[in-house]
Amino acid sequence: MLIAERINAERLVLAGWSRAILLQLAHPLVAQGVADHSAFRGGLLRAAVRLHHTVAAMRHLTFGDDDTRRRALAGILAIHRRVNGKLRESVGVWPAGTAYSAEDPSLVLWVHATLLDSLALVFDRVVRPLADDERDAWCRESAPTALSLGAHEADVPRDWGSLQAYVARMHASGQIVVGDTARDLARDVLTPPRSWLVLPARTLNTTVTIGLLPRHVREQYGLAWTPADDRRLSRALWMLRTARRVTPTALAHWPDARRT
Repeated sequence: MLIAERINAERLVLAGWSRAILLQLAHPLVAQGVADHSAFRGGLLRAAVRLHHTVAAMRHLTFGDDDTRRRALAGILAIHRRVNGKLRESVGVWPAGTAYSAEDPSLVLWVHATLLDSLALVFDRVVRPLADDERDAWCRESAPTALSLGAHEADVPRDWGSLQAYVARMHASGQIVVGDTARDLARDVLTPPRSWLVLPARTLNTTVTIGLLPRHVREQYGLAWTPADDRRLSRALWMLRTARRVTPTALAHWPDARRT
């Protein structure tokens, strides 16, 4: 099994998706596109449906046959063609009126990078540590999807060092800055309406998401973090590691991953 298949096979890696989304929203053009075009708000059920469709697309791209992958890519690209507009208010280096498009190769690359970084981080902390060559393979094996979605060949990282260098450049460039739109959307990511119905899962997800964010991004979101929160994060990660250790692979992996 390829390392990309190993990582995407794990149900618990879902614990990294919210971190990736908050990093994506920290790009003002991504945040505006989500606010303008996504059915992002709407409560717990809407959030669950959205997550189901997102994970299904990931599974089709990773474990599907050629026809399944083509259909999944076609569906994503069709959505991307509809997502375009202009930034409503100035945010950081981005002036009001800046055009955005989900087909913009630079935005495709940022979304891709946040997923690579976040899913590998959670796999490493929850399932098992990743070796350096596995991190490189994760980037290399995931690159074709980014290219199929419109990222530029020369920009897509094929090894872990290149990925981390790209992420660091983006943060240093001033392009990644949390605006009011991102903060509003973050509340729906972390505490969707009626999520008190699944309070233990919400608390676990919130702790892991906020705790694993880069400190400067967390602070821009206005998310408080204390030494007590550090201890809660350690306990949350321990709980997830323990759950994975005692869960048979047949249950820990997605069904289509078990068929490969």
